[in-house]
Amino acid sequence: MINHIQGKLVEKNPTDVVIDCNGVGYLLNISLHTFSQIPDREQLKLFTYLLVREDSHTLYGFSSLVEREIFKLLISVSGIGANTARMMLSSLSPQQVKEGIALGDVALIQSVKGIGAKTAARVILDLKDKVLKVYDIDEVSVNKNNTSKDEALSALEVLGFAKKQAERVIDKIVTQQPEASVETLIKEALKNL
Repeated sequence: MINHIQGKLVEKNPTDVVIDCNGVGYLLNISLHTFSQIPDREQLKLFTYLLVREDSHTLYGFSSLVEREIFKLLISVSGIGANTARMMLSSLSPQQVKEGIALGDVALIQSVKGIGAKTAARVILDLKDKVLKVYDIDEVSVNKNNTSKDEALSALEVLGFAKKQAERVIDKIVTQQPEASVETLIKEALKNL
């Protein structure tokens, strides 16, 4: 398997990139999350996953190893193909997907276009134990963290901020300061909104 590709960024689109590696241009399908993480530099390194099917060999590129692992877990679920997994990672960050599965948040997984209630429940049922074990997540800490996050989001909505924008800022703060209190989350979010 090709682990990563490093080379000159030739073309950058929201759904794919072309990386020139010693004269060979590799087309990698990417998620919007990876697209947002790609710097506007000439040199680029993306972690890859090669999906081999009867009729095609398709390369997928990821900005982080965590995103690639989440992708591999998602496509292991019956009924979730590579495009659906990529759609999930475009709509939600790898952290949100991971937490959504760990918490059994069917509504969050179902919020992705093309995923119904049954598929969302299957994703959670199939992957919850793996996510908890692989990422060594303690369910109690996830719940505590999410409670603080939810309270901070509610407060920001009451203050008149758009939910999506506030959620993005709060998620960024939570990844940097996992143990932040509700007050800290709100103060930091207000600085960035």
